[in-house]
Amino acid sequence: MIDEILKRLKREYPEQETALKHANPFELLVATILSAQTTDVHVNKVTEKLFRKYKNINDYACAPLEKFLEDIRSVNFYKNKGKNIRGAAGMIVERFNSRVPGTMEELITLPGVARKTANIVLSNAFGINEGIAVDTHVRRLSNRLGLTENQDPVKIEQDLMKITPKKEWSNLSHLLIYHGRSVCNAKKPRHDICVLHDLCPSNAI
Repeated sequence: MIDEILKRLKREYPEQETALKHANPFELLVATILSAQTTDVHVNKVTEKLFRKYKNINDYACAPLEKFLEDIRSVNFYKNKGKNIRGAAGMIVERFNSRVPGTMEELITLPGVARKTANIVLSNAFGINEGIAVDTHVRRLSNRLGLTENQDPVKIEQDLMKITPKKEWSNLSHLLIYHGRSVCNAKKPRHDICVLHDLCPSNAI
């Protein structure tokens, strides 16, 4: 079933990449941290100005906290996110020679970085499929499609990894996110235009 889901969604959404705009691994890390509980569209508006102002990791690590928080104030939970971004920048400068680490083990030592964020950075910045990023869309669609019965993101990731070819781990996350935004809405899934309608156990909703 997963192969058919991937095939259909690839036809529907040929661009399988993150919607977060970035020019390097650290910018992607910043954008991903900011994106929690905030839409990618809004994050891209914030980072458009942010990335022009802060040119490199040292700029973030040395930025006065209050001024940096003002730059991201419109993002939900901006205070915690701001502290985490500055903390991550400082740690990358001190421990990783100013280069974003390219392993799951190292990334999750950074402030504000758990498996989902690390998976996004690894797959989109380094081309490494270490796991599957599980956000609210991936969780919702995975349950509706009968790919998992779990609600915990870590358990959902494990279930999806078992049934999905490793080379498709990153693609699956992107495709489910795109489909969740445009068709399989949280409140009212649009079964009339869904390319997965005949495969979906929840089509009676």
